[in-house]
Parts: sequence; C-alpha cells; structure tokens
Amino acid sequence: MAGSLTVNADGHSYSYSYGPSGITGLFRNRYATGCAIFASIGGLSFGYDQGVIANVLVMKDFLARWPINPWEKGLMTAVLELGALFGALASGVLADKYSRRHSIFLASVMFCIGSGLQSGARNLNDLIIGRAVGGFGVGALSMLSPLYMAEISPPELRGSLIAIEQLGIVLGVVFGFWTGFLTRNIDSSASWRIPLALQFLPGISLCLGCFLLPPSPRFLVLRGRLDDAMRSLAKLRLRTLEEAAHDPLIQLELLEMQVDTALVRRGTGRGTKDHGGDGWSKLFHPKYRDRTLIGVMMMFFQQWSGINALLYYGPTLLRNIGLNGDKVTLLVSGGVGIVQAIAVIPAILYLDKWGRKPLLKGGSAIMALSHFLIAMLIRQFEDDWSSHPAAAWLAVTCVYTFTAAYGVSYGPIGWVLPSEVFPLSMRSKGVSLSTASNWINNFFIGFITPPMMENSPAATFIIFACACFAGYLWSSRVVPETANVSLEEIDAMFSSSAGQEDSRIKFELERELGVHELIGNLAANCD
Repeated sequence: MAGSLTVNADGHSYSYSYGPSGITGLFRNRYATGCAIFASIGGLSFGYDQGVIANVLVMKDFLARWPINPWEKGLMTAVLELGALFGALASGVLADKYSRRHSIFLASVMFCIGSGLQSGARNLNDLIIGRAVGGFGVGALSMLSPLYMAEISPPELRGSLIAIEQLGIVLGVVFGFWTGFLTRNIDSSASWRIPLALQFLPGISLCLGCFLLPPSPRFLVLRGRLDDAMRSLAKLRLRTLEEAAHDPLIQLELLEMQVDTALVRRGTGRGTKDHGGDGWSKLFHPKYRDRTLIGVMMMFFQQWSGINALLYYGPTLLRNIGLNGDKVTLLVSGGVGIVQAIAVIPAILYLDKWGRKPLLKGGSAIMALSHFLIAMLIRQFEDDWSSHPAAAWLAVTCVYTFTAAYGVSYGPIGWVLPSEVFPLSMRSKGVSLSTASNWINNFFIGFITPPMMENSPAATFIIFACACFAGYLWSSRVVPETANVSLEEIDAMFSSSAGQEDSRIKFELERELGVHELIGNLAANCD
C-alpha cells in the first residue's frame, strides 16, 4: 500500500495520507497540484480586476473622457461586487446541477463578456454594465475554484492546495496594478483599454482549459456515478484503473465521499425529517445561529477593515496623505499589493501553530492603531503636507503596517474560520452565506469610499479604525479558537450538540457503507 494509514485505539477512527505534505508532497502529487494551479486562475481573475481598477480610475485619458464624480466612481467600482454577490449565490446551485467544470466554463464566459464590454466601452454605462456582468463571473469563480480544488486534493495537501487560491488572488492584484502602471502614460484610450482587455487572458484560458481538467470525484459520487468517480480519483492519484481497484486508500477515500454525500443530504433535509426547513433556513435555527453569525461577521469585519478601499482607491487615498506626483503615488500604492503578498506566506505556514484567535486580536489591534495614526496625521497636516514630508512618509508606513497585519490575520482567516465553525452537514450553505456577506460589504465599501474621502479623509480612516477596534472586541469575546479543536470542543463553545450529532450520524453511515469493515481489515493485515 503506497501511503500510510493510522487507526486509533477505538478501532474505527483513523487518518491517512498518500504521501508527504509540504513541498515534497506537492511535487509528488504533480497532477493534482497542476490541476489546482490551473483552477486558481479563477482567483487570479478576481485579484487582477481589483488591482487594475485602482490605476484606471486615475488615468488621464479616462478622466478626460469621463469626468466622473465621487458617487459615480463608487458605483463603477462597487457594481462589480454586486454582480459578484449574485454570481457567488448562483454558483452553488449551478455547481451541483451542471458540474463544477461546466459551471467554471459558464463563469469564465461571463467574465470574458464583461471584460469585452469594459475594454470596448463607448460610454460610462457600457463600462458599468461590463463590470456588473464580469462581476457575476468573478463571484462565481470565487466559489467554484476553491470548491473544485478542495474536492480533487489528497488529504495531506488540502490546505496547501487551497492556499494556492489565496496566493492567486494576491498575485492577480499585483499583476493588475502594475499592468496599469506600465500603460498609464499611453496618450490615448489604449492606456486603460489595454489593461482591461488583458483580463481576457485568464478568462479564455479557463474557458478553453477547464474541460481538460478531470471531473470532481465528489460531484460524480453526488450523481451516483461511482465507476466514473473511481476513474477520476485514480487519475488524480496517479494510479491506473487496475491499481486503483486494489488500492485500499483510494477505496477508503471513495467510501468517505459516499459517507459525506449522504451526511450532507441528511443535513439539507433530503431523506430525513429534521426540525423543519431546508438547509438555508436551518442556518438561523438556534442550534446554528451563533455559528452563522461568526461566519457573517467574519466577512463583515474583513471588509470594513478597509483593505479593499486601499486596493480600489489606493492612489486616491495616498494623495490625501500628502504624497505628491502621480508616479510616487502609484508606486507606493502598488507596494500595498506586494506587502500583502509577502504577509500571506507566514500565515499559510504558521496559521495552525499560532491559532486563529491570537492572530485576529493582534491583527485588528495593529490595524486600528494604523488607521487612527493616519487619521491624526491627516487632521494635523492636510493643509500643509509639503512642509512635513516626514509626516507623509510616516502615514505611508502606517498603510504598509496595516496591510501586513491584514495579510497575516483577517485576510486568510476570513476564508478559513467559516468552514471550521459549521458542522459538515451545514458547511456548504454556511460558507456560501458567509461569502455573500463578503460581497455585500465589499459592495458598500466600494460604493461609499469615494464620497467619504471627498468629504473628510480623516473621518474615513477613523471609521475604519473604529471597525477594526470593534473587530478586536468581537474576536476577543465572541470568536472561538478552532485550530486543532475537536467537534465536541467546538460544540461546547457554542453550547450546542450539532457537531456531535453529525459525528454520530457519520459513524452510522460509515458502518452501513463498509468503512469500518475496510479499516478493520487493513488494521488486521498490518498486524
């Protein structure tokens, strides 16, 4: 048997892996890694759009062609998030009905249509419609890509492969911003049409390549196509079909998928009667309400930290803290994405070791202090920045400090925590609702930041400081520590038995489907 299996003393709980984790495991599972990297183009598309709009909004030809006011600027930016909200909500239904790959194809087509409307815009309405259509694709891909990556990953590499999605988003931000920076001085509409048109590249790549990806084994199990699921799983684990038929780990993983599928069907009310309502309404049942609030509020505080205000309107914001000259402003603004990319790395490596709660508390405290100092500096020196260059660069330092703190705390944990607080039977719906919260709050941030900055830059940073301070109180008093915590311990934190109920049902399903028998035989053979 290639890989390892550890059976615990109770005789039925276990853990297994196909090989090592980390860098060695990524190279050893090169096919699954390659598929995950390709699927992460969805995250790259999302990040690129975030990064490119910051430059477009300050390009000379764009402003001369359409001299938009702060509210119009906010609408043009935020309409993408509104489209993304609908895309994220629709993607869950599409993924289960038409498959993950077909849904990724449809989302990529929508993204390409939106990119075409934006790059070929003849008026502001074309641009706004294009961003709304493209936003639908972005929102769908923000759900579909991580879903597909999680479902094809071997257990020992699941965290690492999903982290590639976050890295793709951050790299997209960096590429998008610096592409716009390089084209900004072209003396025509090509200055902003070129970076907007380059969004076609990731979109078309996904359209053409998604059907070369293997189908998700979990989706095939969901449809009852067990033979096809076995073929896909064998390909992902670099086994021939004959080898897979005699590989106990592949048999075990396939049985696990059947157990999880049956458990999710029970959780959504299909096949059992359980305190009424479908999966969505159950999220607000007293048994799950506290967990739902954790997921929703996690995304609320992630967005109201002000990170996307910096990504969308970085050059505009930095002009209000005393930086002179377009080149300097844009260079400093571009550094925000680079700092965030660097800050994500230690979070990926040490998130489980450091824990969620300490990082959220420390991150929100540093972010609140950074925003507060920026607000005080603006209030003190906004009428005479030229005489106080040191104060301006101190404010820039605070911006970078805030970005680094976000990159190791609210950035990655915002996507991890919601998936951990929900029991398996409610996880997909719970994470979907949490993601919807992300896009709703992202929309409001994108929409109101320009008029807020127009009226009072200092007050804008004070609002973000207050939100970060509220996030500190929330993470200190409400958020449970979920790193390396059992279902029973999580249930105790929420004064609920939902996780233990899932565990009991899962035990029964494992016994019915033959998981325990397989584990027993494998343990006996090892002895």
